[in-house]
Amino acid sequence: MNIRDLEYLVALSEHQHFRKAAEACFVSQPTLSGQIRKLEDELGVVLLERTSRKVLFTDAGMQLVRQAQKILMEVKVLEEMASQQGEEMAGPLHIGFIPTVGPYLLPHIVPALKEAFPELELFLHEAQTHQLVQQLEEGKLDCIILASVKETEHFKEIPLYLEPMLLALPEGHKWSKAETVPMDDLRGETLLMLADGHCLRDQAMGFCFAAGAKEDSRFRATSLETLRNMVAAETGITLLPKLSVPESMQRDGVVYVKAVDPEPQRLITLDYRPGSPLRARYEKLAKVIADAMGKVCNPIG
Repeated sequence: MNIRDLEYLVALSEHQHFRKAAEACFVSQPTLSGQIRKLEDELGVVLLERTSRKVLFTDAGMQLVRQAQKILMEVKVLEEMASQQGEEMAGPLHIGFIPTVGPYLLPHIVPALKEAFPELELFLHEAQTHQLVQQLEEGKLDCIILASVKETEHFKEIPLYLEPMLLALPEGHKWSKAETVPMDDLRGETLLMLADGHCLRDQAMGFCFAAGAKEDSRFRATSLETLRNMVAAETGITLLPKLSVPESMQRDGVVYVKAVDPEPQRLITLDYRPGSPLRARYEKLAKVIADAMGKVCNPIG
């Protein structure tokens, strides 16, 4: 038995499909299948039921999967400890971003990170919050950058910046010429929202509900760009994070107006596993990001 065999086993449990698991491990399907069978022979237990086309784990198989996940996590910690012996800000670093942050944040920070840490090899991954949380827990990601939510409370969080949310309005809307709109003015209004699974949905709804606004239940967007297009089509109004808003504050039939009293905003953080020995690396990374974003969004403190 070796570490690679455990990786095959865990991949198979995650994908529930031999071909997909093999592709994820960058090996052929016969190789992965053969190693799983070899592992069964070595341990003297049946890990899989092979009576159907679906991948079904036996009780013994599921127990081994859970133990393998723990072992692979410990291996990840050992690798992180070993990386401290060389250049601290060198080598691969896998960072996850949520869809409402990544596309708008990366143009601001990637040049700064490359300049500050030229030996750091960045791998960037985009997924929804619950997926990033799982991937960080499993050691597939080194750290994640997202809006602070309850699901991330068990991680170590480094605050980066506060991102305001602006009202996105059709050009002909009654507030389109206003400099600011008090949140109390949203009382009785109906706003377009993202679909379930986006943390921005819950954050925006929290501010809207507090102001007495409600959600348009007839439509839920899958992305910020869909929301923006729906506003341009005069279907409704919404709140969008500042980084997604053009500097001109008006484009393609949409006008952006600052909301105040209170200003709706979300806290963006860099999160990592509490047991990681690379705290100093993440703190250096966070400082460069916070410095780069201090001129664009609201700084912390």
